[in-house]
Amino acid sequence: MRYLIPLFAFVVLALFLFAGLSLNPRQVPSPLIDKPAPEFELYSLHEPEKIFSSRDNLGKVWLLNVWASWCVACRDEHPLLVQLANSGVVPIFGLNYKDEDATAKKWLKHFGDPYATSIVDPDGSVGIDYGVYGVPETYVIDKQGIIRHKQIGPVTADSLQNTIIPLIVELQGRT
Repeated sequence: MRYLIPLFAFVVLALFLFAGLSLNPRQVPSPLIDKPAPEFELYSLHEPEKIFSSRDNLGKVWLLNVWASWCVACRDEHPLLVQLANSGVVPIFGLNYKDEDATAKKWLKHFGDPYATSIVDPDGSVGIDYGVYGVPETYVIDKQGIIRHKQIGPVTADSLQNTIIPLIVELQGRT
């Protein structure tokens, strides 16, 4: 009998572990979905004297893409962001996360700049407010400033076509 209790505990623990391994880590639910996006005021990467506020986008649907020049996965998603920006479907704002300004500018010059504005979060405090797990992450924010979707990891062609763009079109149609 005394061996059954540890055996039972081991079986239960193994079942939880097995169930956890079958989950997709990119589908971590965000507690910020359907809640107001945290407000911020940060300086622009290309115009440091210009302050950008999240309130500047009230009344329009927009994307906030958290990126950094040191982020390898950001390179993977970047061509898709450039294409999306060129399509004019939605304005994309970059949140340059814990990066050096000069390096970030050089990176954008080399790979293209899809951002209406790229703002600087040098200490990561705004990233913390948004619950950033790591870069890249992308948020769809509606006209009222409510976060409607969070993409953890790089934007893919599939996530763009099947989730992000349809959501943007739906949100743009709402008044």
